[in-house]
Amino acid sequence: QVQLVESGGGLVQPGGSLRLSCAASGTDVRFSGMGWYRQAPGKERELVAVSTSGGSTNYADSVKGRFTISRGNAKNTVYLQMNSLKPEDTAVYLCNAEFIGILTTNYWGQGTQVTVSS
Repeated sequence: QVQLVESGGGLVQPGGSLRLSCAASGTDVRFSGMGWYRQAPGKERELVAVSTSGGSTNYADSVKGRFTISRGNAKNTVYLQMNSLKPEDTAVYLCNAEFIGILTTNYWGQGTQVTVSS
């Protein structure tokens, strides 16, 4: 059974940095894409950043220039370096992995809380 485990969340002051990590287990396939979403209280889940197996990346406008997504050397790992954090970045950050085969399957982690506050 595929599992995604996130780590690296926490409490940080505005302007600070955090690095989120996500590792998948339970499969040997390489995901077509891995990325990060976030969900703040009372708001819909939104895309933060995604990285495809081909090397392309895509970011939400609100995080461009501040966040960087990268795939790890180990298969099926993904990181999110978050700099210049703002209070509006506060949310639960969820790792997502997509496998495109005969069917497209999405997997989700449990999420890690990021709180930006002074």
